[in-house]
Amino acid sequence: MTTLAILGASGHGKVVADAALATGLWDKVAFYDDAWPAKTKNGSSDIVGSTASLFSLTDKPAVIVAIGNNNVRLAKQQELAAKGFAVATVVHPAATVSSSAVIERGTVVMAGAVINADVKIGHACIINSNAVVEHDCKLAAAVHISPGTCLAGGVEVGQGSWLGIGVSVIQLKSIGKNVMVGAGAVVVTDFPDNVTAVGVPAKIIK
Repeated sequence: MTTLAILGASGHGKVVADAALATGLWDKVAFYDDAWPAKTKNGSSDIVGSTASLFSLTDKPAVIVAIGNNNVRLAKQQELAAKGFAVATVVHPAATVSSSAVIERGTVVMAGAVINADVKIGHACIINSNAVVEHDCKLAAAVHISPGTCLAGGVEVGQGSWLGIGVSVIQLKSIGKNVMVGAGAVVVTDFPDNVTAVGVPAKIIK
């Protein structure tokens, strides 16, 4: 039996587990979370240890990090890779991914997502349910594209940025690092690093 270790036993972890099992690449998932041993289940799956337990394994399973915080997710992935773990990529079979798209390790692509031609997606990203990433977009590491969000062609998103549910970004716009874009916003201009933007059209509020 082939087991995928998932670091992070949250609601997001449940969705990652469902996607991983749907691929048929793994027969079972085992969660690791620092809520263990007080918490031993995440949905129907077992939480079998803490972060330290996972890091200490000598027989290293394939692993993916299911932590919502973008920068924490990336840091944990880098630590696991440095310790010799094989970091998995999980693409739900109900997602549509172009053969010319490049998806780096540790990224998850959920059901209904569409990733079109010549897209480049970095490490430890989340492309959530029914998101659309159009042709020639470039996403740096640890980006989260929330459910129902749509990026038009040629959009670039910097490391650690999070686009909330239902965001729309028009073509060829650039969003910097560690940017937060609020739910339902419409991005029609470039944004620099480390800002929060909301609204239609989206404007910087912080």
